[in-house]
Amino acid sequence: MRAGWLLVALAAAPGAHAQPPQEGVQWLQKMFAATQRLSFSGTFIYQHGPRMETSRIVRVVDASGSHERLEVLDGTPREVVRHNDEVICYLPDTMTMKVDKKTVARPFPGLTAENVQDLGEHYTIRKGDVWRVAGMECQSIILEPKDTLRYGQRLCADLATGMVLKAQTVGERNDVIEQFAFTEIKIGGVDRERLKSKFSGKGKDWRIEQSDMSPANFTDLGWTFKAVPPGYRKVVQVKGRLGNHPDVGQIVLSDGLAAVSVFIEPVASKAETVLGPSRQGATNLYSRKVDEYMVTVVGEAPTESVKAIAEGVAFRKPQ
Repeated sequence: MRAGWLLVALAAAPGAHAQPPQEGVQWLQKMFAATQRLSFSGTFIYQHGPRMETSRIVRVVDASGSHERLEVLDGTPREVVRHNDEVICYLPDTMTMKVDKKTVARPFPGLTAENVQDLGEHYTIRKGDVWRVAGMECQSIILEPKDTLRYGQRLCADLATGMVLKAQTVGERNDVIEQFAFTEIKIGGVDRERLKSKFSGKGKDWRIEQSDMSPANFTDLGWTFKAVPPGYRKVVQVKGRLGNHPDVGQIVLSDGLAAVSVFIEPVASKAETVLGPSRQGATNLYSRKVDEYMVTVVGEAPTESVKAIAEGVAFRKPQ
């Protein structure tokens, strides 16, 4: 949910490496620490463009790692259970279990303690007002982009624990284009039994889709970028089976907060794909053919940014 990337104008000179206000940075570090160590349960609302859904989540962090169970309460039933890096998605309407390794997803917000300071190069970080969310007081932290090609963020964290209770992605017109917010939450004291899926033990009656993605070096495979957005770096490169698609590559670029995914697969393995731009709420997509492959770039960024990075993907068959 917390993805978003952009292409800064290539001819622009890099900005000054000003350090963000330390108080805002400390709050971001506190939020990151909360994603690593807190157990909680609650209900939250997620809005993505015109679509809104309500979900119930249980998360337990203990000596064996991090474990979650998420149940979507609106629309088509589905449940996601995660134990460390293994993710199982149950789709009862089609009796399907999707099993995957969590090679890309990061705890929200997608930060590390080491890269928070670097965010100040491309975002102005400031402490905002104290809000009230789910009956709890929370401190808002505003991240305003220093260019017109990346989205802003408003995060609000519980004053006591640093748990993120609300997050908004802000567009070019200062409008909220994506957000989530807890309506009720309990931090700590979570019964581990609540992690168990209601569909557990019924796998023999279900169709299982197994994804098998493994690390890859796309430079060695002949793929390059004409340019990488300033501040961004490759954080994930994987290749393999993704659902029903047997030969998919994925490259994720991130600036420490926002991220963009570049999907690559043979044209022959793709169903009919709409070339050029398309949009789903805050998420912009751009697809184009490169040699015998379909390249699709997905990110929560302005259309021109997604198009620019897609047009910059190049391929040359290795010798």
